[in-house]
Amino acid sequence: MNEVRFPAIPAEQMSDAQKEVVAAIAGGPRGSVRGPFLALLHNPQLAMRVQALGEHLRFGTGITQSLVELLILVTARKWTCQYEWFAHARIARSEGLPEPIIEAIAKGQRPAGMNDDQALVHDFAVAVHRDGTPPDALYDQAVARFGRAGVLDLLALCGYYTMLAMVLNTARPALPDNTPDPLPVL
Repeated sequence: MNEVRFPAIPAEQMSDAQKEVVAAIAGGPRGSVRGPFLALLHNPQLAMRVQALGEHLRFGTGITQSLVELLILVTARKWTCQYEWFAHARIARSEGLPEPIIEAIAKGQRPAGMNDDQALVHDFAVAVHRDGTPPDALYDQAVARFGRAGVLDLLALCGYYTMLAMVLNTARPALPDNTPDPLPVL
């Protein structure tokens, strides 16, 4: 692994704006600053806006957490973002996403045995990452299931986690406890 490009900023060296971001993140549902936010702290104005959007997308959409995590895993696989995968595969498991689904996504395969909602979210995310838009039939299914606001949340989740994958892939943070990369090269 190459050197970390955005090293952690010691608390005593943080600006007031950086301390404000840390307080906002640590005081919210994330509970602590880690992952992409360690890099984003180098631009506290951006970090504050990113964390606010992320808080809505992770915890405020009304889409079940297991479906959100499924979409995040599709996104992490798309960008081969090891850190994003490492963090969210664990969360996906704790939210009840079946291991065979997680393993298939890791291999770049369409999982067998998905329920209707899982298949819809998976196929929606794959299409959006591949084509920049879902095909009409998939869009119509998503609107019927999640409403237009929910479709916008699904699109925003794809874009948000793509942005975080790019931040993480550029920042190159080490995985906790020197864990080896979980995603195979495709």
